[in-house]
Amino acid sequence: MAASVLDQVRAAAAKKILFLPHAVRQMSRPGRMISPAEIDAAITAGELVEDYPEDVRGHSCLLLGSGHSGRPIHVVCAPKSDYLAIITADIPHPDQWSADFRKRK
Repeated sequence: MAASVLDQVRAAAAKKILFLPHAVRQMSRPGRMISPAEIDAAITAGELVEDYPEDVRGHSCLLLGSGHSGRPIHVVCAPKSDYLAIITADIPHPDQWSADFRKRK
């Protein structure tokens, strides 16, 4: 049986995490600073919200995790054979997501 995308994400992250330039820009925006530790927590304990098997960058997915003080964090990542690519990370906006940040409005 093939591993789930979440299992693939965690296995790839155990090897290496690569933050793509867009992710670094998003994570360092004033007012929303997202630390690598928060990304790691989202990968380790977060849940799969959306799966993108046909993504042009390769199979990727959206994870929901908790950051500092329990704030929600969305992470889009793509598991590769030797690393996990962090494509972007963001604080989901309540106007665009359900109250639990699991469904798009």
